[in-house]
Amino acid sequence: MSGIQRKILSLSAIMLFIMAAIWTFLTYYNQQMLDRYNRILQRYLQLYEMSSASQQLVVALNTYLQTPDGANLANLSAGRQRVLDAKRLLEERMASETAVDPTDYLNLVDSLVEAADRSYIMSARELNSVQAMIDFAESDRYAKYIAEMTQQLMEQELRTYDSFYRGIIRQSAELKKLGFWLLAFVTMVLLLFSYGFSHSITRPVRKLTLAARELARGRFDMHIEVQSNDEIAFLARTFDHMRVNMGRLISEIQMKAQLESELQTSRLLLKESQLRSLQSQINPHFLFNTLDTLSKKAYLEGSPETSDLLANVAGLLRYNLRRLDRPVTLWDEVRVLRQYIEIQKARFGDRLRFVQDIDETCLNLRLPGLALQPIVENAVIHAVEPSEKGGTVTFRVRDLGDRVAVDIEDDGVGMSEGKIREIMEERLAEGQGHSTGIGISNVIRRLRLFYGVDDVIRIDSAPGAGTKVRLRLPKAEGGIAHVQAADRGR
Repeated sequence: MSGIQRKILSLSAIMLFIMAAIWTFLTYYNQQMLDRYNRILQRYLQLYEMSSASQQLVVALNTYLQTPDGANLANLSAGRQRVLDAKRLLEERMASETAVDPTDYLNLVDSLVEAADRSYIMSARELNSVQAMIDFAESDRYAKYIAEMTQQLMEQELRTYDSFYRGIIRQSAELKKLGFWLLAFVTMVLLLFSYGFSHSITRPVRKLTLAARELARGRFDMHIEVQSNDEIAFLARTFDHMRVNMGRLISEIQMKAQLESELQTSRLLLKESQLRSLQSQINPHFLFNTLDTLSKKAYLEGSPETSDLLANVAGLLRYNLRRLDRPVTLWDEVRVLRQYIEIQKARFGDRLRFVQDIDETCLNLRLPGLALQPIVENAVIHAVEPSEKGGTVTFRVRDLGDRVAVDIEDDGVGMSEGKIREIMEERLAEGQGHSTGIGISNVIRRLRLFYGVDDVIRIDSAPGAGTKVRLRLPKAEGGIAHVQAADRGR
């Protein structure tokens, strides 16, 4: 038998016991009242029987005196025995629980029997017929006294037990109240037992519910213990075992995720190492000196625009060939971005329109190198280069309080939601057309690693509606550095 079934059977047994006890009590109380009422009624009937037997004895005696034969004598003897039996039963009935004294009444009965016996004797022996009639008259008078006294005794009994009858009525009302209070008591007891019984079942269930809620929140260290000997305890032990297994499985999954993250970071570092390896294959001093020589020669030959272009190319290459593991300021990024735009304007002319709105107070923010140029270059490639009319690239820098907003917007062909998702999930292959060799996915990854948050970038675009890249760079501790004037003049 299971534990819950045992609890249900125990509760049912308790309910049956309480109901049986109440039924026994009410039955016993009702039987006591009924027995007392029957005893009173029996006394009434016995008094009536006594009066009736006395009258019949006198009638039988009169009949015998008139016709003294054997049949009348038998009736007389039977009447005499009936009176004696009625007297004996009356003595027993009135010996206990009576409010009247039956002595005088019983003496009258004895006098009646004696007078009847004398009358019979006188008549049977023919000693004195006159005396027999006198004794008969006396017997008749005693019978009348008995009838009158019977009536008086019954009236006295009625008056005496009037309070008893009224008590029965009161007790009936009290019995109703008692029934009400017993019902209330039984209800309270049953409620208490039911509460205890249900609590013994629902308390473990609540523990399991709480454990399941905490488990859903990711807490696998909450031990589940149920103190009972039923199926719920077995369920709790099974649930606790499942919790331990799930916690172990989650830990293994987290370890694997951490290993994958470290592997991804290692891949990024490897890519940067490869980029630095390519950088190291070029002799930067020879390249910069050559470009400076060409710039000065063009200026001396009367070509200032060519000289400026060569100077911008030299500055851009010098910036791109620096170490990528060192952070720069937003001022540095804006400076090299302007050099890049000048180079592209020399290429596209009026087809490239560049609009800038820069809050100078935000330019001391620290960020990874080459974070803005790949984004602007991507806008030029997709917004200006494919169109005969060219396009507009808008660059804005604003202060948002705890962050700096950098928005790069173009009016090009835009991109689909799937392409945006690939870029944001860092699944897009690096673009081959970028001068830096660094694509937007690489920029996103480096920004997230640098600031330690994922919501640093957002891309809003749709096919045919242009593209807007929103950077929200935190002003974290260490992210803002004081930039000296000499530092700006590098």
